[in-house]
Amino acid sequence: MDPENSPTRGLDNLTGFPVVDLSLNLMSGPIANLGKGGVEMGCRWRTLVLLVLALSGLLVWVSGGWTAPAWTPRRPVEWTIPAGTGGGADQQARFMAPLIEKYRLSPQPFIPVNRPAGAGAQAFLWMIDKTGDPHTILITLDSLFATPLNQVIRKRDGSRFTWRDLTPIARLLLDHFVLWVHADSPWRTLEDFVRAAKASPPGRLKMAGTGSRQEDEIIMVMLEQAWGVKFTYVPFPGGGAVAAALVGKQVDFTVNNPIEAVGHWEAGRVRPLAIFAHERVRIGKWGEIPTVRELGYPIEYQMLRGIFGPPQMPQEAVAFYQEVFRRVMDTPEMADFIERGAYTKAFLTGPEFVRWLEQKDRLVRSLIEKAGWLAR
Repeated sequence: MDPENSPTRGLDNLTGFPVVDLSLNLMSGPIANLGKGGVEMGCRWRTLVLLVLALSGLLVWVSGGWTAPAWTPRRPVEWTIPAGTGGGADQQARFMAPLIEKYRLSPQPFIPVNRPAGAGAQAFLWMIDKTGDPHTILITLDSLFATPLNQVIRKRDGSRFTWRDLTPIARLLLDHFVLWVHADSPWRTLEDFVRAAKASPPGRLKMAGTGSRQEDEIIMVMLEQAWGVKFTYVPFPGGGAVAAALVGKQVDFTVNNPIEAVGHWEAGRVRPLAIFAHERVRIGKWGEIPTVRELGYPIEYQMLRGIFGPPQMPQEAVAFYQEVFRRVMDTPEMADFIERGAYTKAFLTGPEFVRWLEQKDRLVRSLIEKAGWLAR
């Protein structure tokens, strides 16, 4: 059949089924010249096409387990990032958003928007103001736990914000931290760096990190306590700026996430000394980096990369986003992203995710209290 006269117009963005154009003028061409019989034939032909397509959809649903979602976005989805550009959260959201469009997982695009002020406080309050809105989601890191603990964030009703105000959707990844120094530095091993830190006057060595009193600075304090030293902390709005500060020799070291510094590592501008993980990351060249633990210092930290909705997000929307991100996580592009960034794939939803969040909250609270940063 001539494609111009075909009743189908490509595939539906979400289901993958043929889209039928019911406005197609079937009375053109040879059928139009058949008079009343041609009209009847055209109507019957169109009815047959619709019946066949409907039955095809039913067979796909029965055999493949496909079910149409109870809810889909009616306008673009605003995807809030509680950190600056170039950092791990920013890179992840901007990598995943095009995949959602490529694989036609949503009828509307996902639009990443950075809201980094106040170590994530701006983003959290934005989400509170979007209560009940199914077209707003948040990608988060551990600032979701740390920021409300070390500063008082007030909602419009005067009550204090916590992560429990938001709607948990899914845990996607767990992210690592690496101790990085400039490639020109004299420190080639972690022990070289420890000796230099102990020999330097307090505060002489400077570390750049994302935000204040967040996971980067928490790790720095753990190093200070383990080694009996004192560093100077220099905050930046995001991991991209943190890595650039090290490359520019504005600071002496960072604990950037792998994805934030891998490009500089590949270009020979920075050097990894150790990773803050329970065991070596057995992914490509990341496996060459020893853990801080195996070098004699039991310090490890993994960070959440997850998705949340605003308060009172409808359950149908939660289910939609869970399925979208589950499918994105299974794409080959995402597998490459996980390898490049040395992530741990850790997709989790429902009550199990909430239980994990409670455990993570207790861990971060204990570290904040130990550092003396808990806001009352």
